[in-house]
Amino acid sequence: MQQTFAFADLFRSGLPDPVAPFAGLPRYNFVFGHNDPAQVPAGDLAEAAARVLRSQGHRLGMYYLGGAPQGYEPLREFVAEKLAARSGIRCRPDDVMLTSGSLQAMDLINGLFLAPGDTVILEEFTYGGAITKVQKLGANVIGAPLDEGGIRTDRLRAILEDLRGRGVRPKYIYTIPTVQNPTGSIMSLERRHELLALSREFGVPIWEDECYADLVWSGERPPALYALDPSRVIHIGSFSKSLAPALRIGYVVADWRVLGQLLAAKSDAGSGALEQMVVAEFVRDRFDDHLTELTPALKLKLDAIVEALEREFGTAAEIFVPQGGIFVWLKLPDSIDVRSFAKAALDEGVAFNPGPEWACDPESAKSYMRLCFALPSVEDIQAGVAKLARISFEHTGVPAHGGNVRR
Repeated sequence: MQQTFAFADLFRSGLPDPVAPFAGLPRYNFVFGHNDPAQVPAGDLAEAAARVLRSQGHRLGMYYLGGAPQGYEPLREFVAEKLAARSGIRCRPDDVMLTSGSLQAMDLINGLFLAPGDTVILEEFTYGGAITKVQKLGANVIGAPLDEGGIRTDRLRAILEDLRGRGVRPKYIYTIPTVQNPTGSIMSLERRHELLALSREFGVPIWEDECYADLVWSGERPPALYALDPSRVIHIGSFSKSLAPALRIGYVVADWRVLGQLLAAKSDAGSGALEQMVVAEFVRDRFDDHLTELTPALKLKLDAIVEALEREFGTAAEIFVPQGGIFVWLKLPDSIDVRSFAKAALDEGVAFNPGPEWACDPESAKSYMRLCFALPSVEDIQAGVAKLARISFEHTGVPAHGGNVRR
């Protein structure tokens, strides 16, 4: 009998836990950042792929498609045009670097700035990947308090003054100002100017993540932080939420002194070229129309999940209704730790993200949960929320009646 080689004996220390074999998606899936498969313009993408492969497919024979290392120029041109029209950003295509999703952009930026022992400031509730990526590099995370207008700049000032008094200069302030993840808020224009003023005063750059900014219910939003002061802001975005998550296309906009260093560290010989070509061909004429169809479809599902949460959880839940995007942030009474019933819910086919996964101080978010409403149908949203409420009641004993919604 052939023996299995003990690979694990040679693995380096400090690795994350291994991933278990895929066992299929849960029946009621409220996790991750999936979008609505019915809203993926598959037919139009197929036609775009056929057109661009016939006209430009020969360029696949060259690294970077025979162009600049920042990525496929027609797509970079579109990103620059989109940012000008929607975010107020004035940049050239050469100021844009395409990445394998915004996650690669995050890794590259962290790799550029962070060493063990460094300090960064994140929003107190934020994208869980932003937290874990910093922690894996041995850097210290400080959470800046939030309210419905984004980062509380008065509290941020106090944090910066305290750090300065201890001789600590944070490497950056990371913020999701437009459709914040997980709270769904949009930072006000006044607050944006205050944040930039603090950046200038304390000499700390800002890293702006606008992955959800194209999914605003009203269609209107303040200018991006980069638009207000490109000298001290690094801007990242993505087509994952506005088009399709599996199309791994993100982008970075930054001063060349930053972009040049990021390109030097980007060791993949170019992100997926075919995806870049197809998306560039599609978005050129169809992006605005696609968003016009996608946004109301998402808003319909948001209304369905808010109604279901109000009905099933009542006064036991505080619902933070987002101003766009694909997530609802939900708070149960302080005495409840949602981790206590997360596994039981998953065992019954209901998956949600416990709040501690999205908090710089996990214990401060033990009564919160994040629900992605984009993937399930309206019927599954209603059934899944009902099952989630039943399971949470069985494990906590907290009754649900009435309603409590934050808009």
